[in-house]
Amino acid sequence: MNIEIVHNESEKRFQTVVDGVTAYISYTIYQAGIDLVHTIVPKEIGGRGVAAALTEYVLNYAIDNGMRVRASCSYVRAYIERHKDKYSTIEDKI
Repeated sequence: MNIEIVHNESEKRFQTVVDGVTAYISYTIYQAGIDLVHTIVPKEIGGRGVAAALTEYVLNYAIDNGMRVRASCSYVRAYIERHKDKYSTIEDKI
């Protein structure tokens, strides 16, 4: 599945729309980077890899922009743990 992700800066979230349903990761900015607060994927589009695609996109965005990442969201924290080889160096542990 090809998922188009948009950075909605005014609402402080990265989002996508799948089958008319919006999924997103909300964030806050702190001095060293970005705190990923919540991952929201409605059940109507769950189980399709939407959360993983959003998380990968946001983590790569952080790398590309020289940002550290706080994973307040448990899903993002677990994703980083599963992909330590690529993302552990940007994580600020809470």
